[in-house]
Amino acid sequence: MTAAQPPGKAWHSLSAEEVLAQLGSAATGLSAQEAAQRLTANGPNELKEGKRVSPWQIFLGQFKSLIVWILISAGIISGVLGEMVDAIAILAIVMLNAVIGFYQEFKAENSIAALKKMAAPQAKVWRDGAIKAVPAAEIVTGDVMELEAGDLVAADARLLSAASFKCVESALTGESEAVEKHAITLGQADVPLGDRENMIFMGTSVVAGSGRAVAVATAMQTEMGHIAGLLEEAGTDEDTPLQQKLTSFGRILVWVSLGIVALLFVLGLLRG
Repeated sequence: MTAAQPPGKAWHSLSAEEVLAQLGSAATGLSAQEAAQRLTANGPNELKEGKRVSPWQIFLGQFKSLIVWILISAGIISGVLGEMVDAIAILAIVMLNAVIGFYQEFKAENSIAALKKMAAPQAKVWRDGAIKAVPAAEIVTGDVMELEAGDLVAADARLLSAASFKCVESALTGESEAVEKHAITLGQADVPLGDRENMIFMGTSVVAGSGRAVAVATAMQTEMGHIAGLLEEAGTDEDTPLQQKLTSFGRILVWVSLGIVALLFVLGLLRG
């Protein structure tokens, strides 16, 4: 049976038995065959990253907009006509826009790469009733992981048991102090991420104790994957306030230019 990965499910509000049942797993984990089927169905436990681009490509990409080229043309024309103050002002604004856009995209690009480096290289899981070390990329939902101090968490997981278990979740919550974890069931679904004492998350580190947990989300379905997705969107889709104003100004400039051209055309017709 291949278990899907319901995004955002309130696993912390379910008992350990309910979680295992919904994932089609058991306290002793999955069989190697079942794990292989789930890996094929859901893909590797890796954060997806768009095609890497060089800093120069990112910078040049800031000039692909037609509006930007209209503004550059306006600046050049102003310079040719001797309006140097206007020319410098327009070109300076265009360059500032390019620098801000470059910084935003370059930072997002590096942040996603940094998130990938935080991923655990391997994990100890129960397969066919025995503990085995497997690459973290092969972890699937329903895998039961054994963790101890010094381990990196390979997937979002619900604790089944815990002994003096503590994690540092600064990558997700910004809290630098270790958080004590328990396998208890939380009574409600609406619990902030930092207060989900029975959950552990991909990319966080175990600093004390030991525990057993069942993976409930992998790859981009994890909380870390959600952050990576937001960073990807921030680097490509969202315009800065300056970019939005430039676009608006560029549109106005286009309409004004068209109006002037139309006016000159009409005057030419009237003069014969």
